[in-house]
Amino acid sequence: MSTVYTEIGANKRKTVLLVGSFLVLIIGLSFVLGQVYQIQWLLPVAVVLAFVQAISAYYFSDRLALAVSAAKPTPRTGAFVELHRIVENLAITAGLPKPKLYVITDSAPNAFATGRDPKHSSIAVTTGLVDKLKKSELEAVLAHEFSHIGNYDIRVMTIVVVLVGIVALISDFFLRMTFWGARHRGERSGSQLDAIVAIIAIVFAIISPIIATLIQLAVSRKREFLADVSGSLLTRDPLSLASALEKIAKDPEPLEVANRATAHLYIENPLKGHEGRAIGFFANLFSTHPPVKERIRLLREMA
Repeated sequence: MSTVYTEIGANKRKTVLLVGSFLVLIIGLSFVLGQVYQIQWLLPVAVVLAFVQAISAYYFSDRLALAVSAAKPTPRTGAFVELHRIVENLAITAGLPKPKLYVITDSAPNAFATGRDPKHSSIAVTTGLVDKLKKSELEAVLAHEFSHIGNYDIRVMTIVVVLVGIVALISDFFLRMTFWGARHRGERSGSQLDAIVAIIAIVFAIISPIIATLIQLAVSRKREFLADVSGSLLTRDPLSLASALEKIAKDPEPLEVANRATAHLYIENPLKGHEGRAIGFFANLFSTHPPVKERIRLLREMA
């Protein structure tokens, strides 16, 4: 029987597999649509576009995430003095540079990490998190975010988000061409085989963004499990993280600055009242985070 500790290796392997699935999906979608329309340049252009956007996101996604979240540099005054000390101690323990610290003025407790690598990383916390959690719980949450930085989770999620956008862009391009009747298939046009291939391509174009989104969410959920375990090993206090997750999940206030584009970054789903309260297989399938009860159970098994 697998234990919580074996989840670390399993999650890393599954994430590599899921990101690889994205590349297969992009190449497959571009190839099929290129064959239908006899657009030979579609595949190389799609690959180059994915590469260029990934590089752009690699360097600027952290600034965008912080700006969208209305995060401001955290001052060394009042309650934030202790917050800086906790982050400094965790940086020493983890053997990582101290990340830049940001605060979001919002009473809903939550936090996220961003940045392309440990040397260019940031952690943002809400004022609600500082006010509502005990010191040990706050330290556990910050250790979770440190794990995202140390495990390069933010880099992985940046690439995944870009790949989702590429799949959606290619699918939209094809569907628009189909809608306006811009068919360029040469002499084969009008054959029965031609019609079948076109129908298959249209179906593929419609379902590809859905598949891409599911892969994105699966990657996000796997990284949350891994960060829970890694963060608890850093503090040697899994029960404090379990307690913090319980408080964050039960808090009724939604995070006002959160949206579906940034929801996967947070330690727990900030979109209260929507997917955050959904139940069942399909709810979990389309959720940005694994079920909090399952996360708490695994953490308590570590104690």
